[in-house]
Amino acid sequence: MELTVDQDLDALTLTVTATFDHPVDKVWDLYADPRKLERWWGPPGAPATVIEHDLHAGGIVHYKMTIDGGQEHHGRWDVESVDAPNSFVVLDRFANADGSPAADMPTTTMRFALAPTEAGCQMVCVAEYASRELHLDKGRLSNETRRAA
Repeated sequence: MELTVDQDLDALTLTVTATFDHPVDKVWDLYADPRKLERWWGPPGAPATVIEHDLHAGGIVHYKMTIDGGQEHHGRWDVESVDAPNSFVVLDRFANADGSPAADMPTTTMRFALAPTEAGCQMVCVAEYASRELHLDKGRLSNETRRAA
C-alpha cells in the first residue's frame, strides 16, 4: 500500500490518497463492515470500537477510541451521501458517549472516493476544515499516523 497526505492551507483541505493491491469492493468493505473498520480506524494506540454503523445517506456511524488508561473519546459520522462502492460523504464530528454530537465542537466534511486501478484500487479522502487551526492539528495527526504505518 502506498499512502500520501497533502495539506492545502489556502483551501483548508487535507487529502489522503492510498493505493491498494485489492479491488474496489474489498476496499469498500473496510468502511462498510464495522468490524473491519474497527481494525484500522484511529491513530496507533487508540483502537476504535464501532457502536452504531449505518453507512447509508441519513445514517450515523458512532465509534469510540480508547487510549491508554481506558479513557474513551467518541466520534460520529453523519452520512450525507453514499454511492456504494464508489464514494461517500460524511460529516465527521466529536460525540458524547450516547452518540449525540458534542456541543460547540468542530465538524469536518470528509469526501471518500474509490476507483479501480490496474493493480487494484485507489482511495482518496478529502477532508475540509472550518479553520486553519483545525486543519493544522489534523495534519499533524495524519503525519504521525503515516509515520507509524
